[in-house]
Amino acid sequence: MVNQGGTQAVVGAAAPGPLDAVFAALAHPTRRAIAERLARGSATAGELAAPFDVSPPAISRHLRTLEASGLIVRRRRGRRHVLSLDAARLDEAARWLERTRAFWDARLDDLARHLEEQP
Repeated sequence: MVNQGGTQAVVGAAAPGPLDAVFAALAHPTRRAIAERLARGSATAGELAAPFDVSPPAISRHLRTLEASGLIVRRRRGRRHVLSLDAARLDEAARWLERTRAFWDARLDDLARHLEEQP
């Protein structure tokens, strides 16, 4: 099925939620690098942009995507905008990954036992 945006949609799938926004935001290597940098402490947009060979508008779009996902928070300190990582969103994603890993570990253990029982 193709949705209005022209992309594939899974029939019966749940509507996108906050977790989808987190994984979508982390799908781009520049945004992952920004999140990794912010894990070490707060920074301004200029400080975050420094290591990348991309335009300021591109960095701004990446930051807006990270903000919209809830992964980063922007605070004003005087005239400066300081960005920091919101670990709660990462914790939510980590919990989902752990639940999914536990599910597949159990299924693979069941498969291994089944294969060992075969002649």
